[in-house]
Amino acid sequence: MLRQINVTAVLTALRQAASATARVADLMTTTGLSRPAVTRALADLREADLVELIADDATRVGRPAQRARFCAELGHVAGVDVGPHKVLVKIADLAGDVLTTHRVTTPPNATGPDVFALVSAALDQAVATAGLTPADLWAVCVGTPGIVDRERGEVRLAPSIPGWAGLPVVPELRDRLHCPVLIDNDVNLAVLAERWQGTAVGVGSLVFVQWGERIGTGLIIDGAPYRGAHAAAGELGFLDLGLPPNDPTGRPAADEGTGPFERLVGAAAIHDLAVAMTAGDRDPDLHAQLTRPGDRDITPLFTAAATGNRTAVAVIDRVAARFAQGLSALILLLDPEQVVIGGGLSRAGDTLLAPIRRHLAGRTLSAATLHASTLGEDAVALGAVRHALDATADRLAGA
Repeated sequence: MLRQINVTAVLTALRQAASATARVADLMTTTGLSRPAVTRALADLREADLVELIADDATRVGRPAQRARFCAELGHVAGVDVGPHKVLVKIADLAGDVLTTHRVTTPPNATGPDVFALVSAALDQAVATAGLTPADLWAVCVGTPGIVDRERGEVRLAPSIPGWAGLPVVPELRDRLHCPVLIDNDVNLAVLAERWQGTAVGVGSLVFVQWGERIGTGLIIDGAPYRGAHAAAGELGFLDLGLPPNDPTGRPAADEGTGPFERLVGAAAIHDLAVAMTAGDRDPDLHAQLTRPGDRDITPLFTAAATGNRTAVAVIDRVAARFAQGLSALILLLDPEQVVIGGGLSRAGDTLLAPIRRHLAGRTLSAATLHASTLGEDAVALGAVRHALDATADRLAGA
């Protein structure tokens, strides 16, 4: 048992090392094991064809040193981001290096069965583009909006994709691909990606807020994901700040499927507020940009604010104040080390984050750092890759 524990420790350290290679001395430092223990573990891993020894190019004099290389090409995983507007698939090797990314746009008014067909086709295309077959996949993870029952492999609630909840996504994909298939909430996966490859690498306590039309939250507490008793922890979008029904910042309470906070500071609510605050003779040029027929893009608002437009700055300041009021509740409850803002609104950068930081001052007892995500739309799919990699541990241990 101790030998197997050592093998697992060395393999984990090797997979996480740069380029999945390391010297024995590096592995000793990372694992805390002795040289004989590391050497025995590497011998076992070589026998299982999981590791090979290669020349260390950095060695110039004396006996040639060797580096151990994890044979990441032995298997592959897929991370899938399913949303109302796109399906994004990433194929990676067992070290987490992405081989290919495939993106398809979800047609307007697509229902659950339509989206599932799109997911299946996108997976097939991504696997083929990577030069693989479905048999090469060791695990697949699907990220989806809504509340997910991970144990049963079901989406219990997904307001943004009609007919998606209740579909047998996991068993259908498992029967097609013949490998483990996992499913999780998209934002819970995005927070894994931020801690793996984003702005919060190694952070032990993290709040990730996906901010767009809707608002979702992923939580890391003491280094582990926290989902809550009913997989609904951190649903910031449904926080009710108790504002009056006719508050000009929010959208009508009758919006089906959206929470009070989403109606207050979601992308559509920001657009409506900006249109109202630029109407008349207050800022006709910006108003015209925001009211183009069939276009509810709020990019012009942030562009104008970045150049010092007073009306645009006032709109964003009001939104920032509302957002800070809601975010402060999470910070007070969880006391995170870091908060990361992702989703479409994160592209505004400090134009939006700076006033949020200012409005947070005095609302919290601790100063959690606030950053914009650098992963963009890749966050969920990368988090799904990370989760799928974790699911290969048992197979690697038994190799």
